[in-house]
Amino acid sequence: MDLTAVTGYRRATTRADLALAPGETLVAGGTWVFSEPNRDVTGLVDLMTMPWEPIEVTDAGLRIGATCTIARLLEEPPVPGWRAQPLFDEAANALLASFKIWNEATVVGNVCRSFAAAAMLAACATLDGVAEIWAADGSVRREPVASLPTGNGTNTLRAGDVVRAIDIPAAALRGRTALRKIALAELGRSGAVVTGRRDEDDAVTIVVTAATLTPCVYSFPVPPSEARLVESVRSEGDFYTDALGTEDWRRHVTGVLAARVLADLMGADPGDDRRTECTA
Repeated sequence: MDLTAVTGYRRATTRADLALAPGETLVAGGTWVFSEPNRDVTGLVDLMTMPWEPIEVTDAGLRIGATCTIARLLEEPPVPGWRAQPLFDEAANALLASFKIWNEATVVGNVCRSFAAAAMLAACATLDGVAEIWAADGSVRREPVASLPTGNGTNTLRAGDVVRAIDIPAAALRGRTALRKIALAELGRSGAVVTGRRDEDDAVTIVVTAATLTPCVYSFPVPPSEARLVESVRSEGDFYTDALGTEDWRRHVTGVLAARVLADLMGADPGDDRRTECTA
């Protein structure tokens, strides 16, 4: 959709260029900005011209820069020992988006939109991702990706704040991961997504998204029983109702998916080998 009110565009190459004038907004891939009228936006500041590496692999882990597209992340060669890398591919395929969108949309942009069904947000939260935020006041702060969203499409970022990168620790990347999702239609937006990680020390992390307004993270020092996990995910969380599912349905299927993720992480046969499911 055309942004009919836009009268200015500039490329950012330094941090000083990120300071916004009234009516300006930051844009990276732009897949959301250009999909809505956004009539209050009169100027665009392009982040893609900043001299940032899209991806950096170090002994400490993986750094996903603000200019890294989903496609670029999926192209990163496997790193020996990083068993969690396939989770990014699973998350990308859980998005209601084509490969064309993957080539434009950024990983950080998906996180910053903070929609309940933001699958790249789910992956980064599951892997203990931490956002480095360049605040509009010139300071820098770090915040766990899981705590950024405050609602469906809202977050803790203030006007002019820029998520410079998301850092994923190597320890999390060495874990075994799993993703299960369900939607009311085969190609519909996810009604519930459950992701999980089992670390080398047997600690288990389960994350619920799409079914809840914000990510719900459950951490266990040792693998929980199926009953304990199902009770935990069903009794907590801000489940909600919309056209893509009722609160009660989301609560129920989240328990089912969590049990299957746990089985996947433990190497057991969950009785259903599908990762994507749909119900009539």
